[in-house]
Amino acid sequence: MKNENDASGRRPRSRRAVVVGAAQLAWIVAVGAASSACSAPATPAAAHSPSNPSIQSAALPPGSEVLAATRLVNAHFMAKWPDPTIDIVTPVRTWPSNIWTRAVYYEGLMGLRAVEPDPKLAASYYDYAVRWGESPAHPWQVGFGDPTTLDADMRACGQTYLDLFAVDPQPVRIAQLEASVRHLMDSGNTAAWWWIDAIQMDMPVFTRLGVLRKDPSYFEAMYKLYAHTRDVEGGGLLDKKTGLWWRDKNFNPGEPYKRSPNGKDIYWSRGNGWVLAAYARVLEVLPADEPHRPTYEADFRALAAAVLPLQREDGFWNSSLTDPTHCAAAGEAGEDGPETTGTALFAYGFAWGIRQGLLDAGTYGPPLAAAWNGMARVAVRDDGFLGWVQSTGPAPCSSRGPLGADVVPDFEDYGTGAFLLAGSEVLRLGASAHE
Repeated sequence: MKNENDASGRRPRSRRAVVVGAAQLAWIVAVGAASSACSAPATPAAAHSPSNPSIQSAALPPGSEVLAATRLVNAHFMAKWPDPTIDIVTPVRTWPSNIWTRAVYYEGLMGLRAVEPDPKLAASYYDYAVRWGESPAHPWQVGFGDPTTLDADMRACGQTYLDLFAVDPQPVRIAQLEASVRHLMDSGNTAAWWWIDAIQMDMPVFTRLGVLRKDPSYFEAMYKLYAHTRDVEGGGLLDKKTGLWWRDKNFNPGEPYKRSPNGKDIYWSRGNGWVLAAYARVLEVLPADEPHRPTYEADFRALAAAVLPLQREDGFWNSSLTDPTHCAAAGEAGEDGPETTGTALFAYGFAWGIRQGLLDAGTYGPPLAAAWNGMARVAVRDDGFLGWVQSTGPAPCSSRGPLGADVVPDFEDYGTGAFLLAGSEVLRLGASAHE
């Protein structure tokens, strides 16, 4: 296997990474109260844990149980899609299998592969992903095969192409992806990420290419795109008063200004989850001395702190973060929550932040455990089907029907991917306790 540090741009774990001793290991598998001994940021973000005792006392299960649940959910998906090259057929239309929804699944699969202790299973995950990437319908292409696209969703598949390039650096695996990124950079368009999902779909690709090519122009370009989304688009999609993000300019103050029927601002759980996950995936590889890294770290901590007190008693987050009855008031009963995708993305971000020393384990550990336990108990069916997943859409209450343990969303892949990301990062956090 090629050295991934050379091919992918992945670097050894940062000096900020959490250093965990026996007490912290006890927290990971037993109780959620110990603090980590780590090189903490100089000014950690203030955070207020949920006051509910059931969350404060939550504890992660043994790693073997986390691995079993993660494998189970993945096995269900792979069994349903034995041929990763076939198109995705929905009642609306037929989609190529490298659209953003499927790309998120493969992000999770690569996360699981990185922690999978069984070499045969790990190899099967790699082979499955390669078959997908080299599909005759879209061989190592961006979505719909157009390298001139400005649409971030079309490059989400590139995160896994870069993972596979790290193992076997065949130029074809990232050639069109790189051409597409360069096209966006050369266009001078800084408004292409006009919705917050785009931050997760595209920003890690820019980061990985910048590290791989040792070219800081990728970092500068992505910061300009990010800064426009954060501070300029529609007046800025980051609500600096709450630390939460509006999905797009339709939801922040101005015209138009969509609010819930209860008169509250709409902060979408999955959308904010995309942003938190993007920070983790960017900061995992971004050089420590990159000038904009402190901004990303501060924004990561601020968002984590903002969602922390909004967690439900059962460990989940609602689809509408600050309005628990938003969907019911909109006539969409049963869609408020629990909701798995936002919860999984927040769990992924929390676990990554604790492992890297950016989040305090004593503050974020119990909510992480509550989130994981809630998903494993409520959302994971005995056969591995993942329930309570909101279908695709631009906001809360867009599932076109109630959520539920047995309700199949319009696309099953991105929810599975988010869950795999959470499970793999919880496992990495546990592994760090042994180092």
